[in-house]
Amino acid sequence: MSKIYEKLIRPALFNLAPETAHEFGIESLKIGLASKRAQKAAAKRFAFSDRRLEIERFGLKFKNPLGMAAGFDKNGIVVNQLAAVGFGFVEVGTVTFNPQKGNEKPRLFRLPGDKALINRLGFNNQGTPKVVERLRKIKPECVLGLNIGRNKDVPNEEAIENYLKSFDLAREVADYIAVNVSSPNTPNLRELQKAENLEELLGELQKRNRELSPKPLLVKIAPDLSEAEIEAIVDIAFRLNLSGIIATNTTIGRENLKTKINETGGLSGEPVREKSNAVIKKIYKYSKGKLPVIGVGGVFSGRDAFEKIACGASLVQAYTGFIYQGIAFAHDVNSGLARILKEKGFANPDEAVGSA
Repeated sequence: MSKIYEKLIRPALFNLAPETAHEFGIESLKIGLASKRAQKAAAKRFAFSDRRLEIERFGLKFKNPLGMAAGFDKNGIVVNQLAAVGFGFVEVGTVTFNPQKGNEKPRLFRLPGDKALINRLGFNNQGTPKVVERLRKIKPECVLGLNIGRNKDVPNEEAIENYLKSFDLAREVADYIAVNVSSPNTPNLRELQKAENLEELLGELQKRNRELSPKPLLVKIAPDLSEAEIEAIVDIAFRLNLSGIIATNTTIGRENLKTKINETGGLSGEPVREKSNAVIKKIYKYSKGKLPVIGVGGVFSGRDAFEKIACGASLVQAYTGFIYQGIAFAHDVNSGLARILKEKGFANPDEAVGSA
């Protein structure tokens, strides 16, 4: 199936504008795997089942450590379809409380020579109320995360109230909630990663979380932070008893690209892999391995997933790899990861975390 995608399907999709191809892909999954019967058939063909890949973090049991990163299914349309093709968890979003159209098109660009994407979508989504209403109607077949962000027209001084509105709804349907303060495509959003701003925002969210039945709360950070900033974020995560850190979002850097391109936005895919791994290692170091990390950035194979786990991630996520490799992607990554764990003598992913 991977060869068919590479030789026939991907060239056809890549003849379309990137955002058009993305919408076509979502619609194809939605319609093609709409029924439970179709999902079971897909799972039989694509989901790689191996109990050695099972892992538990922040009170949640994952069938395997590979998740779909936020950004692919922004509106929660194909959660069970993604579970059927082998993802152990799906992170929906980023959602903002009020619906947003996002930035002007074109806003998504392929860099095939680099196996990368640049996006400046700008949190285009249908709004938290509508997405949560949709998710209420499904029974997720995998762990479900919901990634929340700030509306573009809301200044940082009013961000807490904006996040809280989304959080109150998100916790009704999500197994865990991710707080996005690291997208480069919403003006000044990354200012919320500064220690004093981040502690205030996450402190209020965690306070609300404790007042209700608590849900795992994680924060998603950028790959472009200094070591001191990463250390400060780890310290905040411990003080506020966060469940983990998602490392990392897209990068604003453009180092060592083969493709000549002059577009603003966040770069994802292979060029962000090493940056992401470096951040994961620093989080693991400063947390002494006691803070769960979801590693994101440049996962295309089982070896890439293993590298992130060896750097200190408990779980991994992908998005760009799925775009480049197609519907058999999760199967290929999970089967490759299982093989590497066996070769290296690890009984499960837990034993490999931080082994580098």
